[in-house]
Amino acid sequence: MILSIEELSIAGRERTIVDNVSLAVREGEFMALVGQSGSGKSLLSQAIGQLLPPNLHAAGRILFEGSNLLERKPKEMRALRGSRISYIFQDYQGAFTPFRSIGAHFNEYQKIHGEKSSTVRRNRAAEALESVGLDPILLRRYPFQLSGGQLQRASIALSLLLSPRLLIADEATTALDSVSAHRVLELLARKQKETGCAILFITHDWRHVRRYANRLSVMQEGRIVESGGKHRILDHPQHEYTRKLIEAAPILGRSLRSGIEEETR
Repeated sequence: MILSIEELSIAGRERTIVDNVSLAVREGEFMALVGQSGSGKSLLSQAIGQLLPPNLHAAGRILFEGSNLLERKPKEMRALRGSRISYIFQDYQGAFTPFRSIGAHFNEYQKIHGEKSSTVRRNRAAEALESVGLDPILLRRYPFQLSGGQLQRASIALSLLLSPRLLIADEATTALDSVSAHRVLELLARKQKETGCAILFITHDWRHVRRYANRLSVMQEGRIVESGGKHRILDHPQHEYTRKLIEAAPILGRSLRSGIEEETR
């Protein structure tokens, strides 16, 4: 396992928000974490990188490549984030400072993680943009000069720049229309095959789960209520909450109802 979350709880002063969650992500797989807004999915993803708000505390174990991330010092986590663990957030525009060029972002990202050669940094940035279908000339431009789709692809290129072993995509397609979301996920799936990284894909959209995930876990009110292979859960959900979520998805709901009718004949 590249990532193993064991009995993780996240709590504030008044209540526990994520309660005794265990979750595993295998090397090279596309793992989906599914649930409605407010179920604790994003907080779980933030705990992995020690990105929780200061008023929240995480307890348990988060093992990444055998090391408990909750015991890592902030300096160690800063070195890990971007190099071994990388994020794509819903607000991809937030990855870029408006008054700095795209190239400056790629350059600084590499300098922070120890790349001293300016030539290597420049060439790697150009190759990263080309790998997501963008012209390297965009390195000279500023974020406001790129379209939303270009900026989203640039943020993916930046997140994959240093070949992380784990990519966490937290509602990365929520703000996109269906066509743009499909393009982004196709790009992620292709880059995953090229690099061999594992993806933890956090979403509430079952269409994307059905198309891209290998395995999935379903989260409700801070707890994992069901985990398993994609086909098993989509075809034969065991938990009532999972069944309701699938039934609420138009295409999946029809398929599930048809399956139930076949079984009862």
